Amino acid sequence: MPDAAPSVGRVVKLSVVVPFFNVQTYAPDTLASLRANAREDFEFLLVDDCSSDGTPELLERAARELPGAVLIRHERNEGLATARNTGLDAARGEYVTFLDGDDWLAHGYYGRLVAAAEELGCDFVRTDHVSVTGRNRGVRRVPVPRRREVLRPRDAILPAHRTTSVDYPYAWAGIYHRRLLDRGLLHFPHGLRTAEDRPWIWRLHREAESFAALDELGVFYRRGVATSLTQIGDVRQLDFIRAFDQVIEETAKDPEAGRLLPKAVRTYCAVISHHIGSIGRFEPDVARQLTGMSAGALRRMPRDVLDEALKAMGGDRAALLRKLRRQRPLDPPAGPPAPPPPGAATAAGRGAASAEVAA
Repeated sequence: MPDAAPSVGRVVKLSVVVPFFNVQTYAPDTLASLRANAREDFEFLLVDDCSSDGTPELLERAARELPGAVLIRHERNEGLATARNTGLDAARGEYVTFLDGDDWLAHGYYGRLVAAAEELGCDFVRTDHVSVTGRNRGVRRVPVPRRREVLRPRDAILPAHRTTSVDYPYAWAGIYHRRLLDRGLLHFPHGLRTAEDRPWIWRLHREAESFAALDELGVFYRRGVATSLTQIGDVRQLDFIRAFDQVIEETAKDPEAGRLLPKAVRTYCAVISHHIGSIGRFEPDVARQLTGMSAGALRRMPRDVLDEALKAMGGDRAALLRKLRRQRPLDPPAGPPAPPPPGAATAAGRGAASAEVAA
């Protein structure tokens, strides 16, 4: 529950949902950048996902000093997807966006984003971002060549053989009109600890009516954090199976499933190949689970669509996946997973190694 409710009469233009979990080293930068973006009609929903380090004290201070801050606490660690949903449930803004608790923003970025969204009048806007690894920085572009032009979201899913908008799943790289929240399109699959943004971005592009891409740079995405899931390689990484199973299941029910499924299957195959190709970074038991669950995933995919995807991929990746499909399958765990152990990182987006993998 929120520690303090915002003023009831205040009209909120933008709600920013920011989950935090054990990020005391990075949270001061995040909070300072929110202050540099504060406006009287903005609210910042700071969701403490039961942190066990110094993060709660930093957030308590921010709740007192940061204009528009609302502190919400989880009594137990729920993971990124659920923490974001908690913030969404409390959001009152006409627009909604996200930020991770260890990333930061350029000064005045949100004001520029809101202005662009209002000018374009579409359901959602996607933006480029700056990827930060140590002292190295690089610009990551939304894979949409037409900028500041209102487009049909499902048209940006294809073609299957190229990197498209659904391969750029970062929830914080954009701004979303409240009508999407009211339609149930902005919530994340409960309990997923990695790749939670994959079903989310696919649903958004299948069901929203309009979007646009901007050249606006303002989010700095911190990579290579030592406690991230991509660095740890534990069992939580395997949630990508559940995430992509959901993508396949929901896309198969779409009226244009025949057009869209080849992209979903090919992307799923690429992500499986990526993880199997780096299987040495996993704990031995997790590596065995990865192999069996990947075999099960391949067997669950539509056979004809999978055969065509493997034929199009060709080479070593296709051979690896055909061999994997013949191995003994394992099903993914049913239902939401148990909470991670104390001190385990669930910083937003840090577990999604698959976010970097396209078709």
